[in-house]
Amino acid sequence: MLSDVPTQTHASGCFCALKSTYPMEASPIVTSKQREEVVHGVPTEVVCTAFSNSILVVVTQYGKMGTIVYVDPNTVGDNVGRPSLTTKVLLGKDEPLVHVCAKNLVAFVSQEAGNKPVLLAMALKDKTVEGIQALREVIRSCQVW
Repeated sequence: MLSDVPTQTHASGCFCALKSTYPMEASPIVTSKQREEVVHGVPTEVVCTAFSNSILVVVTQYGKMGTIVYVDPNTVGDNVGRPSLTTKVLLGKDEPLVHVCAKNLVAFVSQEAGNKPVLLAMALKDKTVEGIQALREVIRSCQVW
């Protein structure tokens, strides 16, 4: 109950808890890793966060989230037992190259995370095959799944 938590009222009338007397859980609610690296001459930031039901991957070369794509492994797989991936642009420009980049960037994330869906936010300057391969390695270095 909040009555057990020390509080302070500010001049603005804001009622704030100072410190919780309740024990903290041993593990964080979400696990996240972040990395900054220059990829093919372009400053790049990657953040990967694992949630219980999905993985969030942010890859930016503009300092913005950019286009947001939901990458979903279908339960019906291909002939070799791997699920096929469905991509859906949630925010941003929906064009074929976005879907190709999304699948190539995070297909391995979904697979290694036990076929969890991946929410990918990407703002890329370098969309070359070599650039995507290099970005994939930066994503791998932020593994939280």
